[in-house]
Amino acid sequence: MKLAAALLATSVLVFTATAQDTRRGSVPAPPKGPTPKAADGQPDLTGFWRDDGNAHPHGNIGKDLPGFKLPFTAVGEAAHKFNVEHTIDPESRCLPGSIPREDAGDGGFQLLQVTGTTVFLYQYGTFRLIPTDGRKHTEDPDPTYFGEEIGSWDGNTFVIDSVAFKDVNTWADENADPVSESRHIVERWTRPDLGHLHLELLIEDPKFYTAPIHFQRSWVLAPGRETREEACTENNIDVSAGHLGPGPGSIRADGTRGYDTLAPLPPPPSKSNPAQTILPPGVKNLN
Repeated sequence: MKLAAALLATSVLVFTATAQDTRRGSVPAPPKGPTPKAADGQPDLTGFWRDDGNAHPHGNIGKDLPGFKLPFTAVGEAAHKFNVEHTIDPESRCLPGSIPREDAGDGGFQLLQVTGTTVFLYQYGTFRLIPTDGRKHTEDPDPTYFGEEIGSWDGNTFVIDSVAFKDVNTWADENADPVSESRHIVERWTRPDLGHLHLELLIEDPKFYTAPIHFQRSWVLAPGRETREEACTENNIDVSAGHLGPGPGSIRADGTRGYDTLAPLPPPPSKSNPAQTILPPGVKNLN
């Protein structure tokens, strides 16, 4: 995926290198063994999960469709065109990636599973908290970036049902494909063994797509890794240096998209050069 927020933190540089190394096959193989069990007898999904390098092209919810062609409605086609021509990547402006984007990209995540709750921790300080206490969707939920998420078990499969999303400042993936507030997303997570985590994703968005979109991919366990603290607005050259233009950037040889002509990095933070919080144009610092 393109570096949506070009932070100076070492953790981001290490994270990016790891994602690239994964695609080159130069990272250690995942550990082998049976699927671990939680105290309640269900599969334990806990761990840090990195990209397995096999989702091609990365960051595209249409990767499993012929010609990668999504079934846009007329409104969806217009929304995609507007994103490509006029919208700066919301993630580069430090907004939550939302889903399905976090599921489609090549970023890793840490998953914590405890009684009654499952938590996804992503880079850039983004997280998801999914209740698994048997509750149902509320009658009039407040829209959020990740929606109202309800978790349950279907045999050995962890199912997340999500509704009530924000309708602006969100892309479906790294291709600037649109998603609307009407979307309904169902994720089915399985851990077939110790070292692998698999996702089957269903996206229903009748405003922008004429048919449901099916997407699947896998991650592998990275023992010893954990999510590091990061601040997207700190020394963010995407915001301050004009690194990004509208849309998702050009298509690379591997089918991914991004802006590869990076703006020069400022010197690393130090006592004489402290890190600075950089807000998007038009946003005032309230401190």
